[in-house]
Amino acid sequence: MKAARFHARGDIRVDEVEEPQPSDGQVIVDVEWCGICGSDLHEYLVGPITVPTTERPHPLSKATIPVTLGHELCGKVRSPPAGSKFKHGDNVMVDPRVLCNACLACKAGISHCCSKLGYIGGSTGFGGFGETVVVDEGKLYLLPPQIPLEYAAVLEPLVIVHHAMKVSRITDWRDKDVLVLGGGPIGFALLLCLKAAGAKNVIVSEPTALRREQVSHFCHTVINPSEENVPQRCSELTDDRGVEVVFDCAGAPRALPGALDALQFEGLYMMVAVWEQDITIPCWQFLAKHITMKGTLIFDDRAMSEVIQMIVDGKLQGYKKMVTGRIRLDDIIENGFKELINNKDEHIKILVSPKSI
Repeated sequence: MKAARFHARGDIRVDEVEEPQPSDGQVIVDVEWCGICGSDLHEYLVGPITVPTTERPHPLSKATIPVTLGHELCGKVRSPPAGSKFKHGDNVMVDPRVLCNACLACKAGISHCCSKLGYIGGSTGFGGFGETVVVDEGKLYLLPPQIPLEYAAVLEPLVIVHHAMKVSRITDWRDKDVLVLGGGPIGFALLLCLKAAGAKNVIVSEPTALRREQVSHFCHTVINPSEENVPQRCSELTDDRGVEVVFDCAGAPRALPGALDALQFEGLYMMVAVWEQDITIPCWQFLAKHITMKGTLIFDDRAMSEVIQMIVDGKLQGYKKMVTGRIRLDDIIENGFKELINNKDEHIKILVSPKSI
């Protein structure tokens, strides 16, 4: 079968590889669509970051590069084993997490903090940028009729931000003043979830005109940080209170100081973006204003089913607008990775299919 595999920094190739074989308790899934995540792009540009190398094989799968990328995937079940709850041809969403189920975090029910955390499409050898994957049956979610397969791949970024909102420990968003840094895929997904939660005063800081226009329909105010003073505008928009929560969905070092200035005392800074490099944090702002910073990565065991139910209930309006491009697997380098490098501001999410489209 064909698969787009990471060989080295700047070196992703569509190779012919053996189809993965299921072990006991696993189901074969033929991939229909897979989104290109910002983390896939980071691996291409500056990797290997999280993909396993010869010197650092993944502790669970033992995989090393070259590995197939792609973890935002959906597909169809093929010939499930006897006794499976799925039937041939079922439309499913894949939970890509690979967990040890043995460490302190897993035993405590906090599997998203697994000490050996991995994911299909980076840690296992096979992934969504291939024709077929094998998945533990418990990591498959049957897609209801309300979620068409051609849009299901965007569930994964929605699940990421839904989980981030839960990590914040805020249960009522209706009167919260929120600043979102970045109007890309994660920022856009977050706006949909914040709107579903009833948040009214959501401010987005986004430097590019096209993305500002795209997100403007799902927030209260959009700021151009290249031309406007972000903390000053946030103060004006909150009656001089400042925002209570910042969601960093950009991972841009230059945005950090202004976002901290925009926070009110005892504010919350949620780190959602994956940063390409370490940053220097202006600690005095944390000390003087008693700011809390929380990090969040991937999602817990309940988040996927919760987001699916939110869509079924009609709470996540607009998620289909996240799809701004569709390409064939054979074209993933030129029309996928290079397109995002050269014209990323024109896209929210590019979906890749190993099928003919």
